[in-house]
Amino acid sequence: MLRRFLLMKAFPRKVDCGLLALRLTAAIPLFLKHGTEKLFRFHHMLTFFPNPLHIGVVPSLLFATLSDGSCTLLIILGLAASWAALVCFINIFVALVFVHHFVIFGPQGDHGELMLLYLAAMVTLLLAGAGRYSIDRFMDLPDQTSAAIS
Repeated sequence: MLRRFLLMKAFPRKVDCGLLALRLTAAIPLFLKHGTEKLFRFHHMLTFFPNPLHIGVVPSLLFATLSDGSCTLLIILGLAASWAALVCFINIFVALVFVHHFVIFGPQGDHGELMLLYLAAMVTLLLAGAGRYSIDRFMDLPDQTSAAIS
């Protein structure tokens, strides 16, 4: 019993459960904090939003809104999650490099640590996919069952 406790055998070891937990714990806060802000205050944000790649404030804000507002919802649902994670990764990476200048610790690095966690979550979802508990998986089922029959 002690061995079972120490090895945490009481908890299910399912990769799909882990991917679901990762999707939800990474995408829900990102959507609630940054996605809703960009979706509902778009015109207000135009006055102060950065233009890190010098493509214009409107395209920069549109891409960030796509990332934080739409792609996070896709990740939560598990619909085109790998592509959505790639878009989110690009957006967060550009913000970390060109807006926050890799400042992770210290007084100016108040977002750096969190951005690294978001980047790690997005890379994991990009590489591993959404897992079994996703819309992507339900859309894949007919192909897998027909392959298993043959």
